[in-house]
Amino acid sequence: MENNALFARKEEAISSGVGMVTQVFAERAKNSEIWDVEGTRYIDFAAGIAVVNTGHCHPTIINAVKAQLDKFTHTCHQVVPYENYVGLAERLNEAVPGDFKKKTVFVTTGAEAVENAIKIARIATKRNAVIAFGGGFHGRTFMGMSLTGKVVPYKNGFGSMMPDVYHLPFPINLHNTSVSGSLKALTNLFKADLDPSSVAAIILEPVQGEGGFYKAPLELMRELRKVCDEHGIILIADEIQTGFARTGKLFAMEHYDVAADLTTLAKGLAGGFPLAAVVGKAELMDKAQPGGLGGTYGGSPVGIAAAHAVLDVIKDENLCERANVLGARLKKKLESIRAEVPEISDIRGDGMMVAVEFANPADKTPDTQITGRIREEALKRNLILLTCGTYGNVVRFLAPLTIEDNVFDEALGIIEVAIKAAKGN
Repeated sequence: MENNALFARKEEAISSGVGMVTQVFAERAKNSEIWDVEGTRYIDFAAGIAVVNTGHCHPTIINAVKAQLDKFTHTCHQVVPYENYVGLAERLNEAVPGDFKKKTVFVTTGAEAVENAIKIARIATKRNAVIAFGGGFHGRTFMGMSLTGKVVPYKNGFGSMMPDVYHLPFPINLHNTSVSGSLKALTNLFKADLDPSSVAAIILEPVQGEGGFYKAPLELMRELRKVCDEHGIILIADEIQTGFARTGKLFAMEHYDVAADLTTLAKGLAGGFPLAAVVGKAELMDKAQPGGLGGTYGGSPVGIAAAHAVLDVIKDENLCERANVLGARLKKKLESIRAEVPEISDIRGDGMMVAVEFANPADKTPDTQITGRIREEALKRNLILLTCGTYGNVVRFLAPLTIEDNVFDEALGIIEVAIKAAKGN
């Protein structure tokens, strides 16, 4: 098989609405490496968009899945339940930040987790309105894309969004939006358009993923917690991309001294198997009547088995610390390049959720072209990178946390060459 031939088949068979970052068709993968159908090896700095934090085909996870396959693959937990669903809920209830009793529901995708979190918030508060942030990403379902703070490509052409969804500017000093500016916008929203007593939830990512890897400042998180407590609003942390050791903590909310009421999880939860969850205060999670939450495939026993193994691997291999070590090495490399590439306007990130942003050095406007060239130059050298950001001017780095040191060093060398080649050095 050849990539070009497969791409031609894809063009004929698959909706063009499904985007593709590369035309590399995978044949097999191991840890941080992917081999395509032509036998070419690539270093994976995308990890399926922060899904395989524990690497491709980690033997502990594969063995757990194989063992479950020998038992049963599906009964639907709502029909015939199984112990590993209960056990994983217990582990997540203990692990998710928040000094209160928690309960969990499992679903299949991150968008489902967000949808169910909003359902829980609405039934618990008997309110409708939801506040989200510009640049945030919460999925492609109608509620998910309504909450998402980016029009193209997520909302464009899909008609009216869900009602009672409001957006605030996310504080990004680099783009002249401060915490005080965001909070003033919230105050103005409450004064002009929205009674706070009608707000069910405020949802945000502790670190915006698709939006550009901008971290929510501590002051913002504290003030949102205060506002939510004052007005009886549910605070939802979307940890779908930030969870499972990616930021150097098991969950990004551990970087703060306040906790969310509800937390959405997916991506890295099951190491590549479809599984998502909402974890939150028990009294909120119990507001829905039986049958109001869940789904036919929600909490697949195979995905649950994988997730147990993921938690074991993160602990046994100390992947939170590993994320910090890798991120520090990457940022050091990027800083060493910065003197030769004035277009680098910012280098940021906790753990191995690292990004580099590019802007015109003369007028500081976002450079929306260089990131595409960097991605292409890296791919020519067999390194898979992703871009992000409202302006598309950010390169994000999401290598598996289990990546071998020699492969990581190889990737750092490619990153340097790709950036300089994209600039024309």
